[in-house]
Amino acid sequence: MKKTVTSVMVTSVITNIFLAAIKVITGFIFKSGALISDGIHSLSDLVTDLVAIIGSHLARKPADEEHPYGHGKIEYLTSLIIGIVIMIVGVEVIYQAFKRNIVIPSIIVALVSLITIILKYLLSRYIIRQGKKMHNQILIASGNESKSDVISSIIVLASALFMQLSSVNKIFIYSDMIASIIVGIFILHIGYTVLKDNVSIVLGEQETDRKYVAHIRRIIKETKGVMGITSLVIMKFGPKSSLTLTISMDGNMSLMDAHKTADIIEDKIRKYSEAIAYINIHIEPYQKLIDKV
Repeated sequence: MKKTVTSVMVTSVITNIFLAAIKVITGFIFKSGALISDGIHSLSDLVTDLVAIIGSHLARKPADEEHPYGHGKIEYLTSLIIGIVIMIVGVEVIYQAFKRNIVIPSIIVALVSLITIILKYLLSRYIIRQGKKMHNQILIASGNESKSDVISSIIVLASALFMQLSSVNKIFIYSDMIASIIVGIFILHIGYTVLKDNVSIVLGEQETDRKYVAHIRRIIKETKGVMGITSLVIMKFGPKSSLTLTISMDGNMSLMDAHKTADIIEDKIRKYSEAIAYINIHIEPYQKLIDKV
């Protein structure tokens, strides 16, 4: 069965509900502020998953008169919201770390952290893999945020183990607080990365996958009648892209033959990539050294 963005995010939502509940409940019962912070981090994953599902649904709205290239950029606006939410959570986690009383947690905290590390790592790999397969920025952003949860759980695991050594050296008693602060800083960094990556795309960013662009270029050049490529630009519009192409052909070719060649190129590109929904081809007479791309 073919995976959809929504089905992937539903899997993530269910997993994050389970992980957040386990972390927060265990953290309160066994007195681990770091595990509670990690649970809040998982709750932020849940919020971003819900935002991602809504954003993905809105991004699939078809083109209309006011939006001839569809509503795909909603995908990037959604990712911006995810980034902002992540940063707010990071600030709150750091703030709470300084307010919390220091208590030595149970060793059970370490066991719970280990279990959540394994589950979250598998989930993050799954989401990122599906995001790359679908060329979906929302999934990739959500997957990277899930990956940060893996690292924060490792930090919590380390702090729980160090806290057990506080009787040997009193400095270890601050492990839980330090772990909470590190988790908060890490969350802030992930939020900043998500914001930085998506602001660039909202402002207008070309396709950056070189292998992907090179393959499209090769498809065009191998088409009979094409003598050169003057320009090739692929702009991202959420899950869909727009390709603007200028090619050169024999100046003595008939208009009908040139038109047929353009149709062949368009059909080949669409077969290779469903993501390219809008194709605009300009044809000009061939001149030597005109192939610039």
